[in-house]
Amino acid sequence: MKANILLVEDEMDLANVVKQYLEVMDFSVTWCKNGREALEHFKENSHAYHILLLDVSLPGMDGFELANEVLNYNEDVPFLFLTARSEKQDKIQGLKIGADDYVVKPFDIDELVLRIRNILKRRQGITPAQTTSNIIEFGDVKFYKDALKLQFENKKESMLTPREAELLQHLLQHQNQIVKREDILVQLWGSNDYFLGRSLDVFISRLRKHFANSALVSINNIYGVGFIFSIKED
Repeated sequence: MKANILLVEDEMDLANVVKQYLEVMDFSVTWCKNGREALEHFKENSHAYHILLLDVSLPGMDGFELANEVLNYNEDVPFLFLTARSEKQDKIQGLKIGADDYVVKPFDIDELVLRIRNILKRRQGITPAQTTSNIIEFGDVKFYKDALKLQFENKKESMLTPREAELLQHLLQHQNQIVKREDILVQLWGSNDYFLGRSLDVFISRLRKHFANSALVSINNIYGVGFIFSIKED
């Protein structure tokens, strides 16, 4: 079955090229030219798409605003930002919203296809029945790895982004130990640079919000060194 993509891009030439190439690569693409049009369409088709490609600099409603609105109708849909802006703050903002990835214009179309396929590969086949052999239990939490889901003893649930899940698995491997920031960055993402360091802070902050539902799990800062992922005994 073809993956359905919602492309939101106001640059006509670029959108035509991206749409046609993705269709040649066996994707099904719906194209909206601005944020308002895309939001109205998505409201009626909130579970029809496997991934959204959102331009950041859209007229009227920008890509960040659109992403926030979209998540009100389907909080599980993955999205990737297309942006002509390479400012670190823009990237951080996108990650805070929950973006799975971003591509800076001008981009190589084959790189875009690869990033889309990587996101879909991480997300494919996610159903509760398929996750029973991929559950990690710790403290008062169940982590469904394939489904990117946390389930808490108080019956609340949280959905993780792929990078949040990747970071959580790393922390679980070093629970109740000091984990150095540079070790996380190099081992997970291959580089200890400024942008990735800021991204790590965003992911740690989001994991803390998830674990606010837990009475036994916490993530503590070790100033100037890194973090401790603490799991208390019940």
